Amino acid sequence: MTNIGYRALLAQREALEKQIEELKNAERGDAIEWIRQQMALYDVKPEDLDPRGSRNPKKRTGPVAAKYRDPASGATWSGRGKPPRWIADQDREKFAITD
Repeated sequence: MTNIGYRALLAQREALEKQIEELKNAERGDAIEWIRQQMALYDVKPEDLDPRGSRNPKKRTGPVAAKYRDPASGATWSGRGKPPRWIADQDREKFAITD
């Protein structure tokens, strides 16, 4: 080990971190300019970089309209998922909403 004390090492680390931050800020401008040039060259738009972008858009759907109504309770069912008890094992045509 060297004779450098703990406080001296902390001071060196602080100085190095300051140098790193200064260099990063100086080189950041160059990196941004290079990226802008590449985007212009290849006609890349900022929205093209969004991973949730237009490559595979998810369709947003709202609630599904009811297709069946229970005449006794007025309860409705869209026809999706597990059928409720009032329509299970029965002819669904007699519960169909025709409006």
